[in-house]
Amino acid sequence: MAFAGDARDLDQTIIRNAEASAAHVRAARDAVGEIIFGQETVVEQVLVTLLSGGHALLVGVPGLAKTKLVETLGIVLGLDNRRVQFTPDLMPSDILGAEVLEEGVDGKRHFRFIQGPIFTRLLMADEINRASPRTQSALLQAMQEYHVTVAGVRHDLPRPFHVLATQNPLEQEGTYPLPEAQLDRFLMQVDVDYPNRDAERRILFETTGAAERAPRPAMSVEELAQAQALVRRLPVGESVVEAILDLVRAARPGHESAEQKLIAWGPGPRASQSLMLAVRARALLDGRFAPSLDDVAALAEPILKHRMALSFAARAEGETATGIIRRLASRLG
Repeated sequence: MAFAGDARDLDQTIIRNAEASAAHVRAARDAVGEIIFGQETVVEQVLVTLLSGGHALLVGVPGLAKTKLVETLGIVLGLDNRRVQFTPDLMPSDILGAEVLEEGVDGKRHFRFIQGPIFTRLLMADEINRASPRTQSALLQAMQEYHVTVAGVRHDLPRPFHVLATQNPLEQEGTYPLPEAQLDRFLMQVDVDYPNRDAERRILFETTGAAERAPRPAMSVEELAQAQALVRRLPVGESVVEAILDLVRAARPGHESAEQKLIAWGPGPRASQSLMLAVRARALLDGRFAPSLDDVAALAEPILKHRMALSFAARAEGETATGIIRRLASRLG
């Protein structure tokens, strides 16, 4: 009986924590919406990424407030943030930091590590595909293991740590495609599209007047960390788990379905892990204590699209990864 009582107390604790965290997260979403107009889906997907403890790749043409979104999130969520403009001549040490030789007061020389901009809680990697593969790969260890190694010495990053990278889909001259290993580190690819007419009208009035509204804090670092921990404790029904497995495995190359014949390479187990976390985070953002099949279908495209490539024959037939994922997601349940 004592065990049953403890279990009931634990369930009530999770419910109370979930209600408090959901209120904080919704307040954060509303605060971001006061600054970023007409991008509700983008804001939701980025918040889901952060609640899941992951990183996001923001893809969109210039001028759609990608940089402003990251700066706003930093203030709203209480995260210190830094921005790095990726360029072809950017070196790994410009991101990670470097050791410098110094002479002490005793006349002895020693090395001192100077931290780079990656030592922050929210890093914006602006136009990440403009840097060389060598520099891009400097982020791999940090994004997966949350520490960097310089001159054989480990340096831990602050927690939570998130990378929000931007990429211009149109301007390809002077760019380096992100390798598959790095793309897989991003929990989501968030496509930033043009705002609708009403949202753009509001942008005109809100941003061209004498005073522009400033973002307001809505969460603290501790509250965000608590919400991230809670996401991992939310229950997931067996039907949702099976839907995640069915979807991810159907997006891999094979010969069991017509779609699988069109895929050159597909998502690995990290995609399943990402989807499992993201559906919980979306449920919490929506004020629910458990995810549904609708969450799986809604997050299938941003989580799988950058983790798969189509065969030459599929591209010749006009197939797209988005189209295939939507067909697979429509069969869930």
